Amino acid sequence: MKKFIAFVFFTLVVSCSDNSVMQPFDKSQKPADITVRGYSKPDVLQLRLNGTPVSIEGNTSYTDRIETKLEFVLDEGETDRLGIYNHETGTEIAHYNITYDNVGDYKTLNFFNLPGIFLQASAVKPQVNLGKVGFEFIFPNLGEYSGTTLSGVKGILRRENGIVLAEFDHIEKKSFTAVKIYNYFSNTAPVYLELYKPDSTTPYTGSEIIKVKIKQDMGANLIVLQEKLENGVFTVKGDIDVADYL
Repeated sequence: MKKFIAFVFFTLVVSCSDNSVMQPFDKSQKPADITVRGYSKPDVLQLRLNGTPVSIEGNTSYTDRIETKLEFVLDEGETDRLGIYNHETGTEIAHYNITYDNVGDYKTLNFFNLPGIFLQASAVKPQVNLGKVGFEFIFPNLGEYSGTTLSGVKGILRRENGIVLAEFDHIEKKSFTAVKIYNYFSNTAPVYLELYKPDSTTPYTGSEIIKVKIKQDMGANLIVLQEKLENGVFTVKGDIDVADYL
């Protein structure tokens, strides 16, 4: 009788051991380590990770400069959702689906939330000496209304009389150009940015030269270009200067 009981116990132990080998309980994991650098004015924002508000220095809503580091662990097959919301209206402004496979793409998250535009880019106000004007450009919605598939355009900045002030070889969607600097010449005269296909003098869309009227301020100007439809007519505007918020 004792031998039978011992045999049954041994069989159960072996069965449990075999089952644990065939049914792994530990999933592969990766750490997420995301540096968030943002700016919002005048809206108050809230970051939510999987629906839970992110606390920054004890606050779950924030404005002006927004900086924090998010650290968590992702299981293989898991998706974590990081959302950016207008805290006052609850409207989602943007979201990012972070997975085991793409977590390496989210080391740094930069954004600007300004009136009329949400910009997923970093911006640093360049040093421009007194008596000089500096320009940088970004074109985040390139192709939205023109239908172009170009990743960037060439820009030529001119005075009203046609004199070239600066040339920008590649104005792209996600990053500001390098700064180009010239001597300040007027507080009233506008400057015009002409937009062409890269390495050409062909307008990047259509046949007419695309000229964007831009106000120049002494010092740094970080201009956001935007394709728009005004009364059904395609145009490009350069009304937003990120330097005003830095």
